Amino acid sequence: MKRVLMFATLYCPYCMAARQLLKRKGVDFEEISVDDDPSLRQIMIQRSGRHTVPQIFIGDQAIGGYDELAALNRSGELDTLLNPS
Repeated sequence: MKRVLMFATLYCPYCMAARQLLKRKGVDFEEISVDDDPSLRQIMIQRSGRHTVPQIFIGDQAIGGYDELAALNRSGELDTLLNPS
């Protein structure tokens, strides 16, 4: 399974939803909290080109936020991204 990285904040409802979706799928993911560290938020912005959380990466690919993650899951593409053959 590819590495999953999520930049997030503790109380963001979209971050919570992304955590739940990933956990339901049994995905181990690394989470970087940008709550109290502007330098980490800046890294997130540089890597993703976006200012909002969550920002989710599978391998080196920027997926986007929760809406994009959920759409990938609904279409079945998320499983393919996580477990390439």
